[in-house]
Amino acid sequence: MRIKLKVIIPVLLISISAGIFAFAKIGGKGVPPGRYEAIMALVGQILKEGHYQPKPIDDAFSKEVFKKYLKSLDGEKKFFMKSDIEALKPLETHVDDELNGAPLELFAKTNEIIRKRITEAAAIYPAILDKPFDFTKEEKIVIDPETTDWPADNAARTEAWRKSLKYRTLEKYAELLEQRDKDKNNKTDAALEIEARARVKKIYDRYFDRLKNRSRDDDRFSQYVNAITTTMDPHTDYMPPVEKRSFQEQMAGKFFGIGAQLKEDEGRIKIVSIVPGSPSWKQGTLKVDDVILKVGEGAKEPVDVGGYAVEDAVTLIRGNKGTEVRLTVKSVDGTTKTVSLTRDEIKLEETFAKSGIINNGQHKVGYIYLPEFYADFNDRQGAFSYDDVAEEIRKLKAEKVDGIILDLRFNGGGSLPDVIKMAGLFIPEGTIVQVRSRGGEVQQQKDRDKSVQYDGPLAIMVNEFSASASEIMAAAMQDYKRAVIIGSPSTFGKGTVQRLLELDNFVRSDYGGSLGALKLTVQKFYRASGGSTQLKGVESDVVLPSPYYEVGERKDEDALKWDVVPKADYAVWQDPVDVATLKANSAKRIANNEAFKIINENIATLKKLDAQKTYPLDIASYKADQKRNTATLKRYDAVNDKVKDINITSLKVDLAKIQGDTVKIARNKDWLKARTKDPYLSEAVNVMNDLIMQSYPKLKNNYGANVKDK
Repeated sequence: MRIKLKVIIPVLLISISAGIFAFAKIGGKGVPPGRYEAIMALVGQILKEGHYQPKPIDDAFSKEVFKKYLKSLDGEKKFFMKSDIEALKPLETHVDDELNGAPLELFAKTNEIIRKRITEAAAIYPAILDKPFDFTKEEKIVIDPETTDWPADNAARTEAWRKSLKYRTLEKYAELLEQRDKDKNNKTDAALEIEARARVKKIYDRYFDRLKNRSRDDDRFSQYVNAITTTMDPHTDYMPPVEKRSFQEQMAGKFFGIGAQLKEDEGRIKIVSIVPGSPSWKQGTLKVDDVILKVGEGAKEPVDVGGYAVEDAVTLIRGNKGTEVRLTVKSVDGTTKTVSLTRDEIKLEETFAKSGIINNGQHKVGYIYLPEFYADFNDRQGAFSYDDVAEEIRKLKAEKVDGIILDLRFNGGGSLPDVIKMAGLFIPEGTIVQVRSRGGEVQQQKDRDKSVQYDGPLAIMVNEFSASASEIMAAAMQDYKRAVIIGSPSTFGKGTVQRLLELDNFVRSDYGGSLGALKLTVQKFYRASGGSTQLKGVESDVVLPSPYYEVGERKDEDALKWDVVPKADYAVWQDPVDVATLKANSAKRIANNEAFKIINENIATLKKLDAQKTYPLDIASYKADQKRNTATLKRYDAVNDKVKDINITSLKVDLAKIQGDTVKIARNKDWLKARTKDPYLSEAVNVMNDLIMQSYPKLKNNYGANVKDK
């Protein structure tokens, strides 16, 4: 079946927006396709007619998807047989046909085979773990699927499982031997070997329970569609209904649930804490350490969550505001009961902007932590990162700070309108980012407010995980020479814009539930200076040793390429930051910084370990390997000891708001504690000290009356 579609250029947003593509509806006449077929037909047409830079959907594309899908199903090559791959090979060029309406033969055949192989493997691992392992025998295991082939027969598959299980058991056995030496207990080697196998078996029991309990057909279909979408580019994703909801919740910084924090404990879902004021807290029945056995949606049959991962149980418990969720709970007193709760709004406080003040003996530095550029597009009264950061700046100015550090480390992006307005807090009007659409037309996205809320010394912290909107912010401040960028050599390199399209908006038929959504790459963004942040990211002015390696967009072979557009017309900050001096001063400090020396040594060790593909399966060689590696890596534990405590405190106005709330007070203490021994923040403060000395006494209101609160 083929769907006729027409694309309308969308309003730009990063990561989320209501869809305004105008497609012909499906399911209007005749017999409608099945749910999977409808999703595939929509995805195929949207990719071809809506993607920013679509690849030809042909046999070559199909082969890429085929390879990626098999890897997603069985990355360790422990389920499929070589004969299975050969049987599926004739269908490797069938993906493009299925996207054009052909029967889903590849998915159906693959699903049939993987079901069978999982059932077989579920019988293999207990038989292997039922017998003792000989850890004196010298043999090795290759842990690199890229260099190994699929098992040729059942014997080869069983041997692959045996070696894998022996290695996992060896890890547990070595831990138990070490614990025995510490505790000086009298357990024999044989007894510890039995205990190690029992622990590994429990892990795999839960793993296979999970495979049986979850709706695996839907999961594997989602994997199949995502193998297709991510072959187009890494950020075009298919989201089944529960994932779409989670994505929207994360963007909004809130969800509708019961307010109970959960954890997985020995295959059970236990309650860790109750959020004050939440439905669970008001109802009063649920207690810490209660075990959730089943989750029911209203009057529907409850789902047994034994063996579920926490995130899977959470997706069942969350839902729409005002709806009922029924939990079958085993209480700490041993009784089992059913608790009915009505979902209500729960805010993800850790998502929101938060600030503190750092007193370093020289200057008073404001610190703003922004974990993402969140925006609640479904509620005008909801949380928006621009408003919150503007408020944090207002509070810090009231405290008369000498400079502000904006921490965008691990910030994966979010709302483009918010980052454009946020950049405008620090500069007068001007182009913040340029955006190119599929047709090639380039638009300049500008801050049009001439006022400047904060004109003082500004530093922005980034790392390899700072992406998308974070890169726009850092790039704009760098192009305008308004701030010094401090962090890893370069940021993630995600220079593309996505749009969330609800697939249900394009169908007339009822498919027995939501079809989910497609997060589609529709545009690409560029700096005011013309270069894209795609692939290359933003290079820091002051580079700090990174604890990570091989991170970023450049790692993905399906990533879009770097390119440029003409430079926008913009004026740099009146007193441009002298990054050369800041960089030179920082380099001298880093050269003598013990914490950063240890970080560099640790990365070198991790690279060596990552290059290792073959591991011993005898205890003597394993211990020797571990001793060498542990001795080197153990030095990393001393990093915090080499950092002088950072004197960071919360603002008095913020502390006043949480008085009496013991949970929030405890979380705030943890937040501050995590920053007192941060070597990167410590050096950022040093750089800020230098920047403040650069800026004063010459700092003045660069734009006169225009410097005011926005």
